[in-house]
Amino acid sequence: MVHRPDLYKALEGVAWELGRADSPALAALVDEMAGVIGAAQGPDGYVNSFVQAGLDVRWDDLVKSHELYCIGHLVQAGIAHRRATGSSSLFDVAVRAADCAVRDFGGGRRRDSDGHEEVEMALVELFRETGERAYLELARQFLDDRGYGLLGTDGHFEPAYFQDAVPVREQTEVVGHAVRAVYLIAGMVDVYVETGDQTLLDAAVAQWESMTARKAYVTGAVGLRVEGEAFGDPYELPPDLGYGETCASIGVVMASWRLLLATGEARFADAVERALHNLVAASTSVERTGFFYSNPAQRRVPHEPAPTDTRPTRAAAPGTRPPWFECACCPPNVLRTIASLGAYVATWSPAGVQVHQYVPATVAADLPEGRVELEVATAYPLDGVVDVRVVTSPDEPWELRLRVPAWAGDGARLEVDGEGRAAGGPGYAAVARRWEAGERVRLVLPVAPRLTVAHPSVDAVRGQVAVERGPVVLCFESPDQRGLDLERVELLVDRPLEEETVELLGQRVVRVRARGVQRDDSGWAGSGWATLGQEPAGAAREVELVAVPYALWANRGPSTMRVFVPARRG
Repeated sequence: MVHRPDLYKALEGVAWELGRADSPALAALVDEMAGVIGAAQGPDGYVNSFVQAGLDVRWDDLVKSHELYCIGHLVQAGIAHRRATGSSSLFDVAVRAADCAVRDFGGGRRRDSDGHEEVEMALVELFRETGERAYLELARQFLDDRGYGLLGTDGHFEPAYFQDAVPVREQTEVVGHAVRAVYLIAGMVDVYVETGDQTLLDAAVAQWESMTARKAYVTGAVGLRVEGEAFGDPYELPPDLGYGETCASIGVVMASWRLLLATGEARFADAVERALHNLVAASTSVERTGFFYSNPAQRRVPHEPAPTDTRPTRAAAPGTRPPWFECACCPPNVLRTIASLGAYVATWSPAGVQVHQYVPATVAADLPEGRVELEVATAYPLDGVVDVRVVTSPDEPWELRLRVPAWAGDGARLEVDGEGRAAGGPGYAAVARRWEAGERVRLVLPVAPRLTVAHPSVDAVRGQVAVERGPVVLCFESPDQRGLDLERVELLVDRPLEEETVELLGQRVVRVRARGVQRDDSGWAGSGWATLGQEPAGAAREVELVAVPYALWANRGPSTMRVFVPARRG
């Protein structure tokens, strides 16, 4: 057991919540915790309860100790608290811890890398908050020192598991522990933004592309292997064996957001949307009292936890979301992500305002021409209508850009004060003009259900289809199938998909009905193999299949579920 950063992540989430709404109780909680952490802190700023209790030696086992990782989360919490509230109670504690790391590692005094990347992001953000360049230089040093086989030499995991087999600027494929890998990409982009080191951005983009094109599930899950919570080989994506740690998809959101800011490319905002609406949304129960650590895309048999199973392992998602796991990194990560969602909605540049994620929101930006205020009204993704009303605008022209997701193809429409036109293909629909208060822009996205297939190299689901509707991935779960065996169904792909809006588990969602067949596999009894052309004959009856948002599965007791279903024509 090591000093866990879960308190720090929770404090970061609470801090962002304080920025949204006042709460004397929460404010007092953060101040109290800042006092506790500060009291535990050594005279030189070092803080790690496991080490300070004499159970380890400072900086002696960075591959496992998580010392710098924990300091990184403390720094992020302190920055969030100061930005959200103006208080420095937690920030001052975090700065002392960061200064300790600078003294012990900075300037090349110790050439080493942490076993779990994270501190790089925190140090860059601390540089942005304070202007102290030593933090930025230490973040760059940690990147420079990674990739030379310093980590993972004990035989348990190889250096590649820790992203330490190839220098970061030469690594073009995402490898190893999934959370570590996406946190590394995020840190690389942060350092690029502040230094202009193009080699870091190029490598980060290459790793991100290898992940999204060859190592990610349609649900936004990444890291398929239970062993090591790690990425596998390209196209190794079995739906029933996929691990898909919640924290890894949150890391994808963090890395993709940074790449969006660095490049302005809509594909990175698309990745944020996919992860948030599917994997992250599915990670917690609808009551928000339980969570999944791992998130498969298929469940072949219901899993009934034993009454004594009070501490389930995180190796496989149980039948319902447990209230706790021994490794509880996911709940505070979900907390800080949801608490900071407002930061992912929109950005501004000297040219104007860009809206990336569609939620009801108020957007304000101080452009060079003057202040802009917008109101965004939408029920997305229930429907594809996004209304933007100009509340305040300067007299000079500026540009409004609205993201058109890749899944929309050429089907998006744009209306400006009632005049309609095609929004163009994936990317951003832009309207540049002199705006008047009260003017409206409407983006209409084609959220009709569609069938999705995987790359043909994904052997596990070749010949199968998934149902998507807008940004939402749907799944077929046993409570909706009227007794059908999901292991023996096939979807008739030449029949229309029908959608209906329903109340399910206290939420208003769109459910999709499809026509399929239920196979009779009784002729295969006693054998799992047959010569091609001599397969046992079996009747198939036509049935109705019902798909619901993947985010809602496993909320109605142990069940079977699948995202991909074999396709059939005729």
